Amino acid sequence: MNEDSRPVSPAMRVAVPLVLGIVVLGVWEFLVWWLEVPKFVLPPPSAIVKSLANDYPSLLVSLWITLRITLMAFFIALATGVLLAVLSVQSRLVEISIFPYAVMLQVTPVVAIAPLILIWVGVEHIDRALLILATIVAFFPILSNTTLGMKSVDHNLRDLFQLYGASRWQRLRMLQLPAAQPYLLGGMKISGGLALIGAVVAEFVAGSGTGSGLAWRIVESANRLNIPRMFAALLMLSVLGIVIFLLLAGLETLLLGRWHESAVRRER
Repeated sequence: MNEDSRPVSPAMRVAVPLVLGIVVLGVWEFLVWWLEVPKFVLPPPSAIVKSLANDYPSLLVSLWITLRITLMAFFIALATGVLLAVLSVQSRLVEISIFPYAVMLQVTPVVAIAPLILIWVGVEHIDRALLILATIVAFFPILSNTTLGMKSVDHNLRDLFQLYGASRWQRLRMLQLPAAQPYLLGGMKISGGLALIGAVVAEFVAGSGTGSGLAWRIVESANRLNIPRMFAALLMLSVLGIVIFLLLAGLETLLLGRWHESAVRRER
């Protein structure tokens, strides 16, 4: 057996990145101390942890605001994306009608349309504007992946359902949606991260004093040269993104189990 093909134990999957992270943090701490780098240029990990402990209450409130917008945007994108994907597969006219506009929203940078959304919604409804922008960013992966999955049904199974006279609803419920499940779950993992990115970018674009999420804490800390707190907010954003990804990856493993090829290979 080739050495690269040997199975990796779950303990090693956790231990190796953890050891590497500890080594990197140790080298970072040592180099900042040895080279006497000012904290406002690059703080050591110990200063970041201290700032995280001192500013934890305010950062936690900001984390909740960012998380709330992210989750709302994700679930709205999930619902609308799946609905439009189903309609697109059922009707060619619907597909050619909505997909150009969906692609247009995807390729247009959110920073370009954010000022328009803010003007239309109003500064007094800033949370609503942030939600719209985050939903736009998270929407397309759900729509495209679900549509692709429903179109990727085995043609032999499609012919079998047609041979037995299955209705359109039966084909959708018993054939197309189950076949699209792996694609949808993959799109959800992408969309979850994009919803967080959209919420953060939207708050950056919204401007000074209009938000109180983690993005605004980063801007505020940078303006005050409180770099350790800025790194602490960045750390919380990174951890939040990792948690969202792991939860969606766990959901994928739970739903696919051992019946899908991707899950079978993961077990090897």
